[in-house]
Amino acid sequence: MPAPLLFVVSGLTQYLGAALAVGLFAVVPAGTVAWLRVAVAAVLLLAWRRPWRVRELWGRGRLGVTVLFGVVLATMNVAFYVAIEHLPLGTAVALEFLGPVTVAAVTGRGWRDRVAIAVAAVGVVLLAGVSLETGPGAVTGLVAIGVAAACWGGYIVLGRKVARAGGPGASGLAVAMAAGALVLAPFLAGASGPVLHDPRLALVVVAIAVCSSLVPYVLEQVVLRRVSTATFAILLALLPATAAVVGAVVLGQWPHGLELVGLVLVSGAIALTAREQEAT
Repeated sequence: MPAPLLFVVSGLTQYLGAALAVGLFAVVPAGTVAWLRVAVAAVLLLAWRRPWRVRELWGRGRLGVTVLFGVVLATMNVAFYVAIEHLPLGTAVALEFLGPVTVAAVTGRGWRDRVAIAVAAVGVVLLAGVSLETGPGAVTGLVAIGVAAACWGGYIVLGRKVARAGGPGASGLAVAMAAGALVLAPFLAGASGPVLHDPRLALVVVAIAVCSSLVPYVLEQVVLRRVSTATFAILLALLPATAAVVGAVVLGQWPHGLELVGLVLVSGAIALTAREQEAT
């Protein structure tokens, strides 16, 4: 399956999970919801992949990279959820994309990569509907989204190393997510009480974990094995584009004006990366 199509599938599941997560924010703090989805996804991945049987995962150097990747991944999720409590979603999405933009600009091998990421970044800003309106927690939101952007960049760089050397399938991802969940547990697990005492909420958390963490991150590990870090960063622009298409088809929220321009720009950026891959 082509890498862009894998990203579309990943985006579809992520936004389904996000829709479910919104309903939990009134009961459980946003940061804890993000931690729960990582922790539950880690348990499911461990049961599926059983990474303790994969010897190559447990070398000291490789294990260190895998654990660091997991901590970055978990922190990225928590920071983003905290940010969208204080910032408009479109603004948060656009600002977080600074992480992939930086990775593509630094690791890009030619003019196509750099032009493509610039075009994709403009497209994401237009698609995200950036708003300059901020609430009383704007500083908190900006700090949180800055952390999320930095972690997203780290996720791309470290994730490719784990994907290419982390054993068969998603074994490395299973270890990484478990490590990230364990490291952040002392700070966030304490507020998860309502989920532990309500089976319905627990089922919602499992659904969020599968849709927002398990499926997308496994698919992204597949893509990271195939493409360069710069190309992966550019392909991430497909996520807000997928959201726009889903909104049109499912909710009748058809893009117009600048949103249509954003879709065209993202499509053009993906086309540039495709031609680069063909050339190499």
